[in-house]
Amino acid sequence: MAKTRSIFSEYITRAVTMKTMKKELLRLVKAIVDDEDYSIETIVDAEKILRALKLLQLRKRSFSFKLQDILLSCPEEFRCPLSKELMTDPVILHSGQTYDRPYIQKWFKAGNRTCPQTRKVISPQTILTPNHLLREVIAEWCKNKGIEFSALVKKEEIMKSNRDNFHLLFEKMSSFAEQLEAAKELRLFTKMPSFHALFGEIVDAIPHLLNPLNKKLLAENPVVIPLLMKELRSENIETSNIALATLFNLSVLDSNKQLLGESGLLKLMFDLLEEGHPLAVKDVASLILSLCANKDNVDIAIGDGAIRVILKKIKTQSRANLDELLSVLAIFLAGTNLNAIDDLVKQHAVRLLLEFMWEFNYMSKDKPVIWESNCQRYKETCISILHGILMFDRTKCMLVSEEEHTCKTISKIAENGTPMAKRKAIAIKEILK
Repeated sequence: MAKTRSIFSEYITRAVTMKTMKKELLRLVKAIVDDEDYSIETIVDAEKILRALKLLQLRKRSFSFKLQDILLSCPEEFRCPLSKELMTDPVILHSGQTYDRPYIQKWFKAGNRTCPQTRKVISPQTILTPNHLLREVIAEWCKNKGIEFSALVKKEEIMKSNRDNFHLLFEKMSSFAEQLEAAKELRLFTKMPSFHALFGEIVDAIPHLLNPLNKKLLAENPVVIPLLMKELRSENIETSNIALATLFNLSVLDSNKQLLGESGLLKLMFDLLEEGHPLAVKDVASLILSLCANKDNVDIAIGDGAIRVILKKIKTQSRANLDELLSVLAIFLAGTNLNAIDDLVKQHAVRLLLEFMWEFNYMSKDKPVIWESNCQRYKETCISILHGILMFDRTKCMLVSEEEHTCKTISKIAENGTPMAKRKAIAIKEILK
C-alpha cells in the first residue's frame, strides 16, 4: 500500500505518461477483483488515478481544440494554395509558386501538367525543390505559438498513411468480393476526427459508398446516422452539405427511411429550417420529401410541428423556395392524413393558400414564360392542398365562398389552370355548392 501511495505522489510532482497510469490502474483493479480482503485505500487510489486520467484527457482535448484554432489563424502565406492548411513540407515549382509536397504530388498524380495557380505548363519530371527558408519561418512561427513543429510533421505523416489506406479501401469498394470487408474497415474511419477531410478528397465518394449493399450497411451502423446528424450543424457549410447529401442518398432505400425517421432526423431538419440554417432549403426539402414517402414518417413529422414551421417559413421567405415548401405540405396530405388537415386549419393555412392563388392569378401577366410556368405550378399545388382540406373539413367553406364571390379566385384557376388544377378547382366549386 505504501508503494501505491508513493507511485501516486509521483503523479502530482512530475509528469507521468498515460500508459504508466493505466498500468497502475490495471494493477489496482486486479487487486480489487481478485482479493476479497482489498482495502478502502486501494479503491481510493484507483479513483484518484481515474480522476487524473480524466483530467489528462480533458487537457488533451482542450489542447487539440486550441491547436486547431491556432492553425486556422496562421498567416495566409504559410498555407498551401491547394489544401488551405499550414504547410509542413513546402516545395517550389519552376513557376515560382510554393505548395505543400503531398498535395502538389497528388495534383500531378491526378494527371495535371500545369501549375495550379499560374496555369504554366510544368514538366511531368519536374523537380520539387524544398523551400527551406519558408519551412524555417513556419517552424519559428509555430515555436512562438507554443506548437512543436516536429509534432505537426509527424501528424502529417500519420495522415498520409491514413489517406493511402483510405483510398485503397475505396478502390476495394468496386470489387464485389472485397466490398463487404472494405465497408467494415471504412466504418472505423467514422471515429476519426479527420474522416471528413479524407472523405472529401475522393471524387464521387458518395456513389462509391451508397450502392444498395452499402446504403444498408451504413444506415444500420449505429455510429453513422448520429455522426451525419451532428455534422448537419457544422460551422463548415461544405461539411454540412456533404452530410445532407449522404443522408439523402441513404434515404433512397425504403428500408432506411424508417431508420432515419426514428433517429430524430426529421425534427432536426425542421429545427434547421426554423433557425434559418444556411443549408439550402431546396436540399433540406428534398430530404424531407424522400423520408415522408414513408407514412410513419409523415406522422412523426406532423407530431414534431412540421406544418407550423413550413407555414412560418413560407410567410417569411418572400416567395423564395416556395415550390419546395408547398410540395412538403402537399405530401402530408397525400395519404389523407387527418392530423395534417387539422394542423393546417389551426395554422390558418386556408387563408394563406387563397392569398397565394389570388396573387398568382395576376402575377403572371406580362411576365416571362418561365414566370408563367412557375405560377401555374404554384397554383396547382395550392389548389390541391386546399381541395384536400375541404374534402374532410368543411368549416372553411364559408371563407372560400367569400373569396370566390369577391375575387373569383377558384373560377379563374378552373378556366386557366393546368389540367390537374382545373379538376381540383371544379371539385372545390362543387363542394361549395
